[in-house]
Amino acid sequence: MEKKNVLITGGARGIGAAVAKEVARKGYRVFINYVNSTQVANELASDINLNGGEAHTIQTDVRDDAQIKQMFDKIEVDYGGVDILVSNANMNFVPKSFIEQTWAEFSQKLNDEMHAAYVCAQHAATSMIEKKFGRIVFISSTLSEDPLPSFIAHGSAKGALDSFNKYLAQELGPHGITTNIVAPGLVLTDATSQAPDEFKEFIKSTTPTGTIAQPKDIANAVAFFIKDSSSHITGTYLPVCGGAYLS
Repeated sequence: MEKKNVLITGGARGIGAAVAKEVARKGYRVFINYVNSTQVANELASDINLNGGEAHTIQTDVRDDAQIKQMFDKIEVDYGGVDILVSNANMNFVPKSFIEQTWAEFSQKLNDEMHAAYVCAQHAATSMIEKKFGRIVFISSTLSEDPLPSFIAHGSAKGALDSFNKYLAQELGPHGITTNIVAPGLVLTDATSQAPDEFKEFIKSTTPTGTIAQPKDIANAVAFFIKDSSSHITGTYLPVCGGAYLS
């Protein structure tokens, strides 16, 4: 059976890297998108290839339309197009309260988040419609529905992503394309390693499992959504947070 092509934006580190390893282990061909982490992305791809998988790196700033088009064109020409998109690219934001935050700071996060997701999904869906098959998974956050102080830009941008997902599910479903949200709570990655221990202990105390997610926990959820047998699951919002979302 021919390998399906999985493009992971922001795929070099953290959640993206865990997704790359997991889906490669399951027999998918993986494309690891990155912007600046050239060495890390190459090492990840080498590790996957040495362990029997197939991974390729592709440097693209997913905030740039021309670069996005080049990325999708290359995968189309060389490997037959994207079958599965995991939209995971991390967009920086300014953590401030609403009163302190300017519109420019707020809108930068909102625009970057939705621009990357929108344009990448549009290119992916165009290819998927021709194939009559596709899987799109957006990495959101439980902060879209469970707010914390100073995360208004991040949570609002992810909320827009959650709503966008529902519209895509409705429009693309007739073409054999599913689109779903995976919404992590706190995940132990390089990006969160500097979080104070007191904060981590607080998260554990409000989580029914008493644990904090590892990147592989998120990767497992993504792997479930992209399976052929998950064809009747679309438009959903899946919190992966050890039950902390219940509170």
